[in-house]
Amino acid sequence: MMTPNEAGSAASAAPHATQAPRRPNAAFMLSHPAHLLALGFGSGLSRIMPGTMGTLFGWLCFDTFSARWPELFTSTVWGLIILIGFMMGVWACEKTGRALGVPDHGGMVWDEMIAIWLVLLLVTPASFRQECMAVLIFRAFDMIKPPPIRQFEQHYKGGFGVMADDIIAAFLTLLVLALWRFL
Repeated sequence: MMTPNEAGSAASAAPHATQAPRRPNAAFMLSHPAHLLALGFGSGLSRIMPGTMGTLFGWLCFDTFSARWPELFTSTVWGLIILIGFMMGVWACEKTGRALGVPDHGGMVWDEMIAIWLVLLLVTPASFRQECMAVLIFRAFDMIKPPPIRQFEQHYKGGFGVMADDIIAAFLTLLVLALWRFL
């Protein structure tokens, strides 16, 4: 049986152990650079399909930067951005997931942005229609989470799991696009 002091200590510790998930807002996003990154510079704050909004924002960024500064945003530079962005995303999504009380909160969309950049990098040059197909296929894989995505997501938690399952969805997207071109 617990003493009154032990019961009081257990009760005061319980809220931290079972912290209710937070809903991110602009103030939360701006409170730390990790939150700003993980929430996709605000695209993850959408109340409607934040993952899709993050993907669309990533697509917009990729096309805008590539068209505006083609001499700067080369394939090599995009590859480095994706690699560094993945590593930063592991940190940012880990920190933000803990702060929100959900390891893979739907508002964290940096993983979608990095993954769609990888897809677009590897299908470029592509027409607008081809890019639309790539985005739709990626979103389908990311939302449905067929094997091996679901198994990977269940096995790996934290920032690495958040980031890596979308990279798997990106590779499955690229596989489908390659088969489509082949056939």
